Amino acid sequence: MTGRTQDPVLGEVYFEFTQVGRSMKVAAIDAHTGVEVSIVGPAACPQSQLENLALKKLRKRLEVINSGN
Repeated sequence: MTGRTQDPVLGEVYFEFTQVGRSMKVAAIDAHTGVEVSIVGPAACPQSQLENLALKKLRKRLEVINSGN
């Protein structure tokens, strides 16, 4: 399953959800830079919580990239 959202800070972000057994892998991709991060959580967890966690990780990753570290 895939989706996208309009983040007020990042702009457009794409999400990809892949269930593997009782786990759900969520990839978040920044549409502007192409930077991708992923997280894994329980498949029973609400999709919005997994999406929010992946979005937080993407924001942190982009902060690191933009700070030059």
